[in-house]
Amino acid sequence: MEKFRLLAAVTCLAACSSLAAAATLCVNPAGTNGCYKTISAAVAAAAAGDLIQVWDGTYAEEVTITKTLSVLAAPSAHPVIDATNLPVGIFINGMAAAPGVGVTGVLISGLTVRNANFEGILIANAADVTIAGNHVSHNDRSLDPANQACPGIDAFETNEGFDCGEGVHLIATVNSTIINNDIGRNAGGILLSDETGPTQDNVIKANYVHDNPFDCGITLASHGPATSVIPTARLPYGILHNTITQNLSARNGLALFGAGAGVGIFAPFPGTTNAGNVVIGNQLIGNGLPGVAMHNHAAAPAPAPPVNINENAIINNHFVGNGADTEDTATPGPTGINIASQAPVFGTVITGNTFDHEQVDIAFNAPGGLVAAHFNNFSKGIGVDNLLSGVVDATENWWHCPFGPGGGAACATSSGTVWTTPWLTSPYDADAISSGSDQDDD
Repeated sequence: MEKFRLLAAVTCLAACSSLAAAATLCVNPAGTNGCYKTISAAVAAAAAGDLIQVWDGTYAEEVTITKTLSVLAAPSAHPVIDATNLPVGIFINGMAAAPGVGVTGVLISGLTVRNANFEGILIANAADVTIAGNHVSHNDRSLDPANQACPGIDAFETNEGFDCGEGVHLIATVNSTIINNDIGRNAGGILLSDETGPTQDNVIKANYVHDNPFDCGITLASHGPATSVIPTARLPYGILHNTITQNLSARNGLALFGAGAGVGIFAPFPGTTNAGNVVIGNQLIGNGLPGVAMHNHAAAPAPAPPVNINENAIINNHFVGNGADTEDTATPGPTGINIASQAPVFGTVITGNTFDHEQVDIAFNAPGGLVAAHFNNFSKGIGVDNLLSGVVDATENWWHCPFGPGGGAACATSSGTVWTTPWLTSPYDADAISSGSDQDDD
């Protein structure tokens, strides 16, 4: 029901636009009643600001959009873009302005997009884009999992050999919203990367991201710059200040050992930036890697540029039965959150989360830095596992019993340099706090 209310709302917003000169074009497979036979033909004929309504049918095409448009399912219609043997289903392409923004104000709603070789929906060098109420499935058909390769993918996608770009991919995209979509059975779910410009200030909200077997449900990854597009580029542009909220990310990354987390935040090598992002209010359930995995794999010896994987926040999420981390970021498992870096990590906040059926709730594996973890409800196991020389301030948490970490057989424990006193003597209840009730500690 929520999906249909959202679709009605965005349809009304588009139809009732204050742009009086905007026209409404229609598409149906027969091209009758003044409609176009393909979505691409309607896009070519439309002026900036126009609305395209798509009626029921299966459209075998790749749709490329380079101007402000709204492309919506017609009322009660369920149109399908079947991109079999084509690179992508929908490409919102502003790359003519790279590294700037080349297209703004695109709305895509109510469509099924399936069977593309690479992404179902690719958005590049764009702003103020809304992807709402779509079904994106069975894309990334060119993926060769055995060789972690994606033959034929564009050279500007510098790190997509192991996932083909995933169901929905934002590159150099700002101030955009991906909301209330069903994104399942692609190689991976939603990817934010930075090959041709910074990706920042986006909202990824209320999506069902599920059963994507070869990568994370939602990935924020700082990649190498696309010198094929911007020859002078030297450093990654960065993934900054994005909000990941109210999503259900479940059963991703299960086809290969260590394939994918519920949410991944990655700044893998010197010069990469993935900072100031907020993961809040999500359900992260049964993924192959931890519910949230933050990775850096290479420190930056002077004078190399530093890694920035700082100032991220993980707030009010529910973690259930996710996997252990692997290789150079290995943890025991199942693991709720793993922060693993070869450079110090500062400014990370983990608060208000609830962990169930995890062996390790929070793992910190860095040679320095500080993680602040407060008001979390730990499961029975290791509440906080600090594996290297950083510090975890884990005061004011519920350790699964009133006696604090290691206080009895039912209590969670901690290991490494972890500050735990004072602790909560009853589970953290955000609703009780907001209503003025007392929350006891020791």
